[in-house]
Amino acid sequence: MIRTACVAALIALTPLPAMAAPPHWVGSWAASQQVPEPQNALAPADLHDATLRQVIRLSAGGNRIRLRLSNAFGTQPLVIDNVHVAHALSSAGARIDQASDRPVTFNGLASVTIPAGASYLSDPVAMAAAPLAVLAVSLHLPEAPDRQTGHPGSRSTSYLVHGNQSAAADLANAQKVDHWYQLAGIEVEAPAAAGAVVTLGDSITDGHGATTNGNDRWPDRLAERLQATPATRGLSVLNQGIGGNRLLLDGLGPNALARFDRDILAQPGVRTVVVLEGVNDLGTFTRDAPASPEGHAALVAQLIGAYRQIVERAHAQGVKVIGATILPYGGNSYYHPDTANEADRQAINRWIREPGHFDGVVDFDRVTRDPAHPDHLRPDFDSGDHLHPSPKGYKAMADAVPLALLR
Repeated sequence: MIRTACVAALIALTPLPAMAAPPHWVGSWAASQQVPEPQNALAPADLHDATLRQVIRLSAGGNRIRLRLSNAFGTQPLVIDNVHVAHALSSAGARIDQASDRPVTFNGLASVTIPAGASYLSDPVAMAAAPLAVLAVSLHLPEAPDRQTGHPGSRSTSYLVHGNQSAAADLANAQKVDHWYQLAGIEVEAPAAAGAVVTLGDSITDGHGATTNGNDRWPDRLAERLQATPATRGLSVLNQGIGGNRLLLDGLGPNALARFDRDILAQPGVRTVVVLEGVNDLGTFTRDAPASPEGHAALVAQLIGAYRQIVERAHAQGVKVIGATILPYGGNSYYHPDTANEADRQAINRWIREPGHFDGVVDFDRVTRDPAHPDHLRPDFDSGDHLHPSPKGYKAMADAVPLALLR
């Protein structure tokens, strides 16, 4: 018994071999997933034996990357049997630098079957990707998804051809579509101190009014600022905007509270979320008919309750929340806001600005409003519909974000 006890003691005192620290993955690019509307979906025949090449721009860089493919809204398993990633020669074309082309594997295999409702991470790919690098991700689908998952508001052209041409240097005579499909994110291996800033929003975050293939949405411009500043180069920016998105009800995609876990909390390396949501809740409330004063008051209370939920859920995971004030939309012909709608917007913005609600505030309203008509966008910041900023307006929004809030 004594000898057994001594042996056990010696084993207990024997130092275990040092375990290597696991790699630290941080999201560098992302797109919120939804069911594409009929006008934004591809015909099933288009995705039969098809190669889809999608062009994206990273925010942070790294020496290894991995892809996140999505079948979040599919109702049957999805087979993707060949995937390649390469440096694109431009943001506005299908040509790649063939020397940089890398095959992508999943559990060591070229093919992956993604269960319905799921996403799937690739194996790490050894690829030096600089900050703001433009990549082309090529997927070969032997059969079309039973229901497509994607991101209609890509502001980026994708290229579609038949046959397995994932490694081709160019896709001649490709069908062009300004949408992304089945691609949810790209992660980079980064230092332990690196992290991600996630922008949660609607079409203003998604970039309606931005330049197609121009990478000039406000989150794009914010990523450029972060990479140009030594103290923030370890931060990436993930754009989780969906056109038409609302806090309370589904619209073009799930409501913000319904998608919060997948689009925000599940993002690798997330440290901070910037919330710019609410204008579509305000606008749709009275778009078709006026509402009573009691109805307006109830809507404001419900929106504030949704903001509180976002803060509580983020804080429970150690994520900081920055509130962004809602931009003016007076004169918009789709929502045709009146004085009651403007009073609702002002009430929401007052609450956002009040200390103690968010961990910080970005006052986009103050930056983008017309001083002569504060319920309207500044004319030079207006894309023309009196709701969405122009590229100049998006740059002003990005420039207004205090970087100290994100560090």
